[in-house]
Amino acid sequence: MKNQKNMTTSFTSKTLAAAIASSLITLTSCRTLEQQPQQPIQPRPKSIVVLYENDVHCNIDGYTKIAGLRDAINRSDTAYAVAVSVGDYLQGGTAGAISRGKYIIDIMRHVGYNAVTLGNHEFDYGVPRMKELLSQIDAPVVCANFADAGASESYYPAYVIYRIGDKRVAFVGAVTPETMLLESYSFHDDDGKVIYDLKPEVFYQLIQQAVDDARREGADYVVLISHVGEETQSMGFDSHRLIAATKGIDVVLDGHSHNTIPRDTEENLAGKPIGITQTGTQFANIGKLLITPDGRMQTMLIPIEEVTYENARVTAATDSIKALMNQIVNRVVCNSDYNLVVTDENGQMLVRRAETNAGDLVADAYRHALATDIAFENGGGIRNDVRAGSITYGDVTALSPYDQHLIKLEVTGATILDMLKKCTAITPDYDGNFPQCSGIRYTIHTASHTVSDVRVLDAATGQYTDIDPARSYTVAVTAYYKGGGFYDALKGCKVLKEGTDLTRDVVANYLEKVLKGTTGTTYAKPQGRITIVND
Repeated sequence: MKNQKNMTTSFTSKTLAAAIASSLITLTSCRTLEQQPQQPIQPRPKSIVVLYENDVHCNIDGYTKIAGLRDAINRSDTAYAVAVSVGDYLQGGTAGAISRGKYIIDIMRHVGYNAVTLGNHEFDYGVPRMKELLSQIDAPVVCANFADAGASESYYPAYVIYRIGDKRVAFVGAVTPETMLLESYSFHDDDGKVIYDLKPEVFYQLIQQAVDDARREGADYVVLISHVGEETQSMGFDSHRLIAATKGIDVVLDGHSHNTIPRDTEENLAGKPIGITQTGTQFANIGKLLITPDGRMQTMLIPIEEVTYENARVTAATDSIKALMNQIVNRVVCNSDYNLVVTDENGQMLVRRAETNAGDLVADAYRHALATDIAFENGGGIRNDVRAGSITYGDVTALSPYDQHLIKLEVTGATILDMLKKCTAITPDYDGNFPQCSGIRYTIHTASHTVSDVRVLDAATGQYTDIDPARSYTVAVTAYYKGGGFYDALKGCKVLKEGTDLTRDVVANYLEKVLKGTTGTTYAKPQGRITIVND
């Protein structure tokens, strides 16, 4: 049973005084790392501080702060400090999109993480690219459940153990098996054969095995860095269920669902309450786990704006990458008197549960580019708000960051109706498959989980008419539809044309040339294409 606890999110000089001597880390075995201080270990006991982040999604400015905070804690000589990443760093913003993740790895390498795990978006560029990038990160990558298809051992070590002071701390990594659906194209070949696996059938067992192995190897504490999330997903996984199905984990540093949780608890298989925490997204906060000398564990979130410390090497790397990016992203393509909205006032992805003006614009750009009757973009493919004022190519890249091109399909009305029902079945809960649209209107009934009043725009008359289940329509979507997008509802449809431009270039061209450099009043608010009623 969850026990929500409200804990402070502020970080004071008194808290900082709870910290650690500067240290060097040396590899002693394939799984165990030793952290030794530069100065002789003091006889007095020290706390251990684990700084953590999750779902950064290419917000590169936070990296110097997590490294700087760790360094400041180390210099205080009262605790040992380390830093870990809980996944989703390679994609979701401009720096990742224009470098296919390389700029992110270059920065993270300078941070000097003690452990990183995989998020679902590490798979966005395909597994070969992910493996290539992570080989350059100079940090242990841990994940208990990622393997080549048919392999009995995980591709990366399931855990890493550090000796920190007189304690041994294990970091076990896990990524949600739902990634095999969300990024299906990375796990299957062109014939649909599974080539990589996240082991959904034995997921909890693999985590338990890793925890047991770490304990046998002498771990005093086991910290799970878990990109699994708080909301139960389509495959039935969440971090609370993971805790309830296992024992031996001391605390869960969570990710994936973008929640802001200073501390929550869930009882494990042995009935012991286990802490769980998550920092939100895009470095809104830095997480801080404090392990006291007597083994008590406390977690808190430090708002990023309250962190004044920086690491000079990380800052230099970030500034260098910004200079490279500026050559590409500073071109102004449009002006707008209003924000193009993706998130709600709480920073949650509104585009995954309701129509937004940004969703309308992106879908219109797709429909125009391929001259189709209808266009859809899944809400998970639209990532960042665009602020009022001058809109640059970098802003468009952040809005539409994925390396996707468009495909023109021939789809029957019956198939469209089936797709809409599947992709809105959990509304008003968030779903990355929620269909932003152009050239079509529909009503979602959240209580009955049905869709009605589906009407298609007649381009000749400018009027909407009822969809004909027997008729074929032309539909523009991204290539993601072939890899699991829209719950495979469109997978068997006839391909009429494949575009070559990336979606961000399609949107930039629409803003610059079709709209002639101004959003005008057209997209000032959502246009009423999607109606949601609770009946």
